[in-house]
Amino acid sequence: MKRPVVVAMSGGVDSSVAARLLAEKDYDLSAVFMRNWDTRDESGTDVGCQWEKDWEDVQRVCRMFGIPHKMVDLHRQYWTQVFEPSLNSWEAGSTPNPDVWCNREVKFGALLRHLAQDSQMLWLATGHYARKDWHGCIDAFPPRPRLLRARDLSKDQTYYLSSIPESSLARALFPLGEMQKKDVRNLALKWGLPTAVKDESMGICFVGEKRKFNEFLSHYIPPNPGPIIDMTNSRQIATHQGLWNYTIGQGAKIRGCRTRMFVAKKDLETNAVFVVPGSCHPALHVNTIHISKFEWIWTDSPPEGSQQSSGMTAQVKYRHCMESEGCVVHWDGDGLRLTLDVPQKGIAPGQVAALYLQDWCLGCGVIDETEFQG
Repeated sequence: MKRPVVVAMSGGVDSSVAARLLAEKDYDLSAVFMRNWDTRDESGTDVGCQWEKDWEDVQRVCRMFGIPHKMVDLHRQYWTQVFEPSLNSWEAGSTPNPDVWCNREVKFGALLRHLAQDSQMLWLATGHYARKDWHGCIDAFPPRPRLLRARDLSKDQTYYLSSIPESSLARALFPLGEMQKKDVRNLALKWGLPTAVKDESMGICFVGEKRKFNEFLSHYIPPNPGPIIDMTNSRQIATHQGLWNYTIGQGAKIRGCRTRMFVAKKDLETNAVFVVPGSCHPALHVNTIHISKFEWIWTDSPPEGSQQSSGMTAQVKYRHCMESEGCVVHWDGDGLRLTLDVPQKGIAPGQVAALYLQDWCLGCGVIDETEFQG
């Protein structure tokens, strides 16, 4: 009996190539397209929407190789499990990453449960740039899946996958994990895939690339004016319309200021944004991150060093597009405390911090606090 494999396709070149590679294997292969966002909530119509174009591309690729395919509507699950919690975080002044939680709650959550109704032996494949191996001695105990960085580190997407549970990871396939992006694109051209020259999607999926983020949020979060304060003299220099309009570490456009100001802090209690002059101000740097609810992929066996008083040497990423930074991880009774080897800018509460031991992604958690400890 062939192993049933479902490939999640987005209409892009990566998942198209993943589907073509899997079609060469001895699998009972089918494809699924997730519809996660209902544009009728915003415009009242679906006509001409991006998801329709993507779905058409998925169908065109699948027809080329005789892959059975279907669309699954998961926009309600996305709304309640990803979008609404993210809205609450933005309104509170935090900086969430919906794409991380989409993989946990929707793709490797609701979708996998939906597909598993037909077969408990099913594997779910995606076009993510990531790898997986099995760790352990088969004779002594069942091996466990490890999430590993992709060979093409410039395209590695383990950060986005760092929240998926072990049970979902065990059923995941990443056909592109050993490949370079340029080779994926070349294969798509060689095979004549209709998605071969399609641009990569960038940004949060429900915002898209043509809209301004703050403009999008204004449809869902009412204005909440508050002071913008210069941290160097504690004076109010402007008024903001909502904490979500400002990101820690980024520039703040303030009319009348001759010096460019940067966001150093946001205070939910006073609804204040604190800014400092220049991009190199000491107040922008932190060297300590606290995470109260870190979720290890192996929930029952976190790395031994994390529980020791001396701590564990590891690497951390708090954004997708960054080099991992060295850190020492301590368990302080209330969660994990990460001490960075080198102070960094632009780290904010609400961001997802993913931990690594070299290529091995251990899990992630939401940053609660940041500070500079001298």
